[in-house]
Amino acid sequence: MVERINGKTILTTPISAEDLKGIKIGDIVYLNGSMTTCRDVAHRRLVEEGRELPVDVRNNAIFHAGPIIRPLENDKFEMVSVGPTTSMRMEKFEYEFVKETGVRVIIGKGGMKENTERACKEFGAIHCVFPAGNAVVAATEVEEIVRAEWRDLGMPETLWNCRVKEFGPLIVSIDAEGNNWFEQQKVEFNKKKDAATEEICKQVGFIK
Repeated sequence: MVERINGKTILTTPISAEDLKGIKIGDIVYLNGSMTTCRDVAHRRLVEEGRELPVDVRNNAIFHAGPIIRPLENDKFEMVSVGPTTSMRMEKFEYEFVKETGVRVIIGKGGMKENTERACKEFGAIHCVFPAGNAVVAATEVEEIVRAEWRDLGMPETLWNCRVKEFGPLIVSIDAEGNNWFEQQKVEFNKKKDAATEEICKQVGFIK
């Protein structure tokens, strides 16, 4: 579900492909509902080893992150810090991951490329960037750690399934049409760089 509340665009799980049609690169959104931390080894287990994720992320969100967790009593946990890790490390796995799991929202740090663009376009998903340096703030937006799976991987790689409230801000970097904000900005930057370089060369051309 997608709705506007107090000027914010809020996605609430479960999220459909239809919900994402009006969301474009550069938009800022927030997430309510189910989000699972999921990084390198979990991607590798699913794609390379063919293992099914023990958490159902279909129509939900994953977060490329390795959190710091405080264990509580009765197998409960508290989120202390959860900052994004570099999404590009998951790039080679992301097409198959999205295809197999049906995840709708991928959250991380930095851009992704062709595999993720294709996955978002074919299967109706988006990639979003959570601003780096705000791991403690992000933790305050986690209402509850619902369950923890693949604990044998250690704290950073465990699948921490969380219930979140207005998790964000999330900047849409790849939309469900496969448009890529980072790649478009690179093109614009290079145009400006080339023009600036040409102008500087004119001004300093007398230097031998």
